[in-house]
Amino acid sequence: MPATPSDPGTSRTRAWWGWGYADAHPDDAECAALGALLPGTLARPLPIPRVADLPIARPGATPPPALAHLVTADPEARAAHAMGKAYRDVIRALRGRPGRIPDLVARPTGDQEVADLLDWAGGHGVAVIPFGGGSSVVGGVEYRGDAHRAVLSLDLTSMNRVLAIDTASRSALIQAGALGPVLEEQLRPHGLTLRHFPQSFEFSTLGGWLATRAGGHYATVHTHIDDFVQALHVVTPAGAGRSWRVPASGAGPSPDRLFLGSEGALGVITEAWMRLQERPRHKASASVAFADFHQALDAVRAIAQSDLFPANCRLLDSGEAALSGAAHDGSAVLVLGFESATTRVDDRLTSALDLARAHGGRGGAPTADRNAPADTAVSAWRSAFLRMPYLRDGLARMGAVIETFETAATWDKIPALIDAVRTQVGTAALKATGHPATINCRLTHVYPDGAAPYFTVAVAGRPGEEAEAWDDIKAAASDVLHRYRATITHHHAVGRDHRPGYDLQRPEPFALALRAAKDALDPHRILNPGVLID
Repeated sequence: MPATPSDPGTSRTRAWWGWGYADAHPDDAECAALGALLPGTLARPLPIPRVADLPIARPGATPPPALAHLVTADPEARAAHAMGKAYRDVIRALRGRPGRIPDLVARPTGDQEVADLLDWAGGHGVAVIPFGGGSSVVGGVEYRGDAHRAVLSLDLTSMNRVLAIDTASRSALIQAGALGPVLEEQLRPHGLTLRHFPQSFEFSTLGGWLATRAGGHYATVHTHIDDFVQALHVVTPAGAGRSWRVPASGAGPSPDRLFLGSEGALGVITEAWMRLQERPRHKASASVAFADFHQALDAVRAIAQSDLFPANCRLLDSGEAALSGAAHDGSAVLVLGFESATTRVDDRLTSALDLARAHGGRGGAPTADRNAPADTAVSAWRSAFLRMPYLRDGLARMGAVIETFETAATWDKIPALIDAVRTQVGTAALKATGHPATINCRLTHVYPDGAAPYFTVAVAGRPGEEAEAWDDIKAAASDVLHRYRATITHHHAVGRDHRPGYDLQRPEPFALALRAAKDALDPHRILNPGVLID
């Protein structure tokens, strides 16, 4: 089975065509069992694609001798850097239509090498796609079009060290190419943690989190990587810049904010000073079941508007609860978790459970400390959460169309928004495939003024037309979000797939300023063309 080179610190290899580790994917029998749950899927799974069968052309550019040691044209490396890990990427690989494969893959080890590669690319019409772990699910790391003579994937994972730790300020200078486990392993001996755990934690980098404004572990308060940034170092075609390392500043617009969420279109984030935390020693969790989903929404709103600030506050609708094994009786399930490095948290969990029960919740015996047996529903949800991307790929091999998308809106819109998505995206899926869709919803992050619903759409596709159906479903979802003034993305970035919705969401004066920044920082228009702006 072709795969990318092993991840640092492990002998396991990653699948070039799908999510995660090659040896963790469902086998043919498990794929068939998954397909049986979705009427209309294929009789047998599509074969795992081979790099040898891809139309990989000769590179359209050759780096100068001074940079040649940083660059490879190896077919497997190029294939592994051709796309992200969205369903659309997986099904295109399975159908042998991966799109434009990069001509070259570069692995710089320091800022100067990044600058040298950008200088060469700018002078030779070579597009540069900054690449971390490649876990993008919005078309953020692929090249579309033909405006450049060649495409260079700039893989930063060789820049993976924690360079300095300031224990007094509880912060660290970290290179942007550090994958989640690599980063945490270097912080562990100091009793510190970044405590940012997106679902892609194993397969994404600090630089990727920063460039996409990734959402992480916390369901309240510290929900995005933005909250942990102290200073950034960015290399652009126009030069490099480092922001001051301060706890807070009122000195004009923040330079860090220009590059957070810029998705490699304005520059390459190479280092960051990040705020750290002590590793939590006190934990408590519980689950609460609800017969009525709208009552559950009211309960979550009450908890979000309290001063309890749970680390985990995930509401699963009945479909999501059944899929994860958290409940099988048609109940919605609220998963609650609290943690602290300094004080016990069981009293806060008890207060949150009281609020949930006051809104119709039932059950919820808390685990009082980290060594207590875990709540069954909580454990089931955690296991399913990590396994879900692999199951999605198994369903893709059965010809199913799987779309996941998230948004955020104010509480006054949340109930109607969720109902509208179920109805209108369901209609679009039926029209695109001829089959009824299953649409599940969970809340991933909650705020005093609103929440972030995350939707999963599963439907049997028409053989060979799965990508087109996915496009139709994505367009219908984007239309619903726009009409409800819900953001096109809460934490998955814009990429290329969300560009139409992002263009509608941003104010035009801001778009004008962003275009001017692109012109100033990337005059040759080589950095991730098509992302955020044209």
